[in-house]
Amino acid sequence: MKVISTNIGTATTFLWNGKEEQTGIFKYPTNHPLFLGETDVEKDIVVDRKHHGGIHKACFLFASEHYNYWKTIYPHLNWDWGMFGENLTTQGMNDSTTRIGDIYRIGTALVQISTPREPCYKLKVRFKDPDIIEKYLEYGQPGTYVRVLEEGNLRKGDAIELVEQSENTLTVKECFTIILSKHKDPVLLEKAVNNFALPEYKRVRLQKYL
Repeated sequence: MKVISTNIGTATTFLWNGKEEQTGIFKYPTNHPLFLGETDVEKDIVVDRKHHGGIHKACFLFASEHYNYWKTIYPHLNWDWGMFGENLTTQGMNDSTTRIGDIYRIGTALVQISTPREPCYKLKVRFKDPDIIEKYLEYGQPGTYVRVLEEGNLRKGDAIELVEQSENTLTVKECFTIILSKHKDPVLLEKAVNNFALPEYKRVRLQKYL
């Protein structure tokens, strides 16, 4: 597994419901090393601190293997790495096998898989499609945020090395499913509630379904 692109962005202004807003979802590849801090990627813009950045969402990873699928749906877009707002475009990681709580070494940084990405309306702006959220949810490969256990630098080409696999077998894809599904699978629900790498507020929210 490795990093094939490091991506950062600046604030982009757009109109939404007649009002000007800003977003940091427009990220593009950079040849410079990235520094992963405790709450964000240095020099990368985070506009909405309520929903992005912070301890549990310091950095977003998305697998390059999914790009060909999306390119067939949106062939008219100007494609480059970072299209999904990810800081790290990866090769070899899989949401269906990566577990919430897994710990990886990337460059000199140590990170832990914390929570799947739940897409917001700003993805509609990036893809110029009001239906992208529904398509994203249906595809079911969300990418993942990580918690930074040890701050450090990384660059394109760095290996993503599994240091410790979580004993709780809840995968990123399963977590995505249990968070968003109306009918909660009791087995997945139990795993999610008892996975202490998942942010506490999400576990508390899921607890009521038990």
